[in-house]
Amino acid sequence: MSEALKGTVLLVDDDPAVAKVLGALLAQAGLTTYAAKDGQEALAHLERKPVDVVVSDVRMPGMDGMRLLTEIARNWPDVPVILLTAHGTVPLAVEAMKAGAADFVLKPFDREEILFTIRKALLRAHGDEANEPLRTPSAFVGGSRRMQDVQALLAKAATGMATVLLRGESGTGKELAAKAVHDGSPRRAGPFVKLHCAALPDTLLESELFGYEKGAFTGAATRKPGRVELAHGGTLFLDEIGDISPTVQVKLLRVIQERELERLGGTQTLKVDVRFVAATHQPLEDLVKQGRFREDLFYRLNVVPLWLPSLRERPEDIEPLARHFLDVHAKTNAKPPFTLTDDGLAVLQAQPWPGNVRQLQNFLERLVVLADGQTLTGEDVMRELARQPGLTSPVPPASHAAPVTPEPGAHAPSSESGRTLESQRKDMERQAMVDALKRAGDNRTLAARLLGISRRTLYNKLEEHGLL
Repeated sequence: MSEALKGTVLLVDDDPAVAKVLGALLAQAGLTTYAAKDGQEALAHLERKPVDVVVSDVRMPGMDGMRLLTEIARNWPDVPVILLTAHGTVPLAVEAMKAGAADFVLKPFDREEILFTIRKALLRAHGDEANEPLRTPSAFVGGSRRMQDVQALLAKAATGMATVLLRGESGTGKELAAKAVHDGSPRRAGPFVKLHCAALPDTLLESELFGYEKGAFTGAATRKPGRVELAHGGTLFLDEIGDISPTVQVKLLRVIQERELERLGGTQTLKVDVRFVAATHQPLEDLVKQGRFREDLFYRLNVVPLWLPSLRERPEDIEPLARHFLDVHAKTNAKPPFTLTDDGLAVLQAQPWPGNVRQLQNFLERLVVLADGQTLTGEDVMRELARQPGLTSPVPPASHAAPVTPEPGAHAPSSESGRTLESQRKDMERQAMVDALKRAGDNRTLAARLLGISRRTLYNKLEEHGLL
């Protein structure tokens, strides 16, 4: 692969010779690598340093690769994991994908194939950064009429084989809805495989969807089943379906219509038994009119259309959602239960929440971690709102507003001070990261959540400001 790669890879293998050879190979490709001899050492490394991709052996003493995968998926969901195995089979691949693996590679690995696989994982990780799934143990919270209607439709849709198209803004829970369709269907014992279509360019998206034969292209060292094949007997969830190119649209249409495919570079036609669920926030009808989305594919996808309402459309659900997330995050952060006062709830209900449930969830997690006590008042909520771009902090009633008294020696900024807007912004950004790290006990994963950014972005900013 001539194209240089950029990123950091953590190699986990109990055989130091394998780690050494693979590390040298990846370093030649431009990647920074670290090595860990087992799962526990890998988890400790993830706590301390930034990692873009983890490549782990499956069979290791102590914590094996599958258990490590589970721990990473739980604590660092934005870090893709590639599993190395000398016993690669489709059942193992399905098990790994269900557990959250980004991919798997057979030992002995081929140079071009491992680089090809890591490149896919890097692209997918960066593409998924703004699409982190809702982290909640229950499918949906809230008893509004809108959500009751949604859940009733999901339950009905689940019983059949018809393709479901989930529509709605980002953060409304489309992946949760897709999982609810699968879990409520006769296919619940089969695999639930997902693919974020907007995260990969055409060539990589095709190989992910349809798989490939050995020699199909540079990097195809072995036969590899695609996501459609891995979802056989279960459900394939295609997120952001509106972003796929016309070329991929044609091939996907055939799979949905005929339930058959050929792997890239192959001639054998494979029959697949897959239930399709797709999701998008894009106006597909407009894309059809513009010629950017095939009309026949739209009709194939739009068999059971289902719209997920924004949080603005169901404000009565903010209270149960807020109390639910407070309970979840209190337990996650080993804190006693929190009490939300009426004025605190009123402030939450007054917000527009453009990022919907995902934004509310992340906000409440920051509130839990930063809280000084177990009672959250309107002032506590407003204090945190003031730190968050895109949200409005209502002015407290005049009777409760404290007069603003300039500090001794304070003065209005002047042009003579030489402080540009950009330099002041950088100072504030640096201080925000210092404060978040302090409140998070130097746990960088938690600090990233407090700041509302990805762990990768936090490390980039820490390096930029000389804080690493």
